[in-house]
Amino acid sequence: FAAVDEYLTGEENLYMIGRLYRMSIADTKRRSRELLEQFDLVEAANRPVKTYSGGMKRRIDLAMSLIASPPIIFLDEPTTGLDPRSRLTMWEMIKKLVASGTTILLTTQYMDEADQLADKIVVIDNGRVIAEGTASQLKTKVGSDRLEITIAKKSDFEKALKVIDGEAMQIDPERRILSIATRGGVKELKQVLQHLEDKHVEVESVSLHRPTLDDVFLRLTGHTASKEADIQVQEKNK
Repeated sequence: FAAVDEYLTGEENLYMIGRLYRMSIADTKRRSRELLEQFDLVEAANRPVKTYSGGMKRRIDLAMSLIASPPIIFLDEPTTGLDPRSRLTMWEMIKKLVASGTTILLTTQYMDEADQLADKIVVIDNGRVIAEGTASQLKTKVGSDRLEITIAKKSDFEKALKVIDGEAMQIDPERRILSIATRGGVKELKQVLQHLEDKHVEVESVSLHRPTLDDVFLRLTGHTASKEADIQVQEKNK
């Protein structure tokens, strides 16, 4: 949750933190104006924070942590519960902070977030570090591609499961989708489709994707990311 005083305005929250950092009144006011502009909160600056949306509260919360221009920032799941637009806005702010020279240590359950933001990733499962490296380095642990197959409704989904014996398989019974990691690319795709055809299993659609960090996590742990199994992301300015 956003650690803000909801009865104060956005500007008052910034001013309070600045003075707690023992910044001068002039520096606090100047820095507050800069952050309100940076986080697109100028129009809401004089409104009580309790009237802010969830995304706006996260933004003023992050702005408060930046009032004293710290060289290192710790962010614990900063986009959890945000709508897609607010999430993308937060990503852009994090990228700008890193580009400006700030080091960010960020924890997240969202693999796409780690992929988008991280220079270095540490994968933690049940409190134990099981892998670390760049997104590209971790993806090489899975394979070059991911094969995703949608089984037609009139075909037996359980039968398709027995036909396809892929590595790091993900199953979505409701959408009737099978997804497997593959190093064989198009060649393996042809083989899998042939096996399904031989067993009279009809395919509705098929696609070949590059591996994701979700694939990495599943391969390393045998399960998808959850509250008990987070990814820790370290942002470093290059």
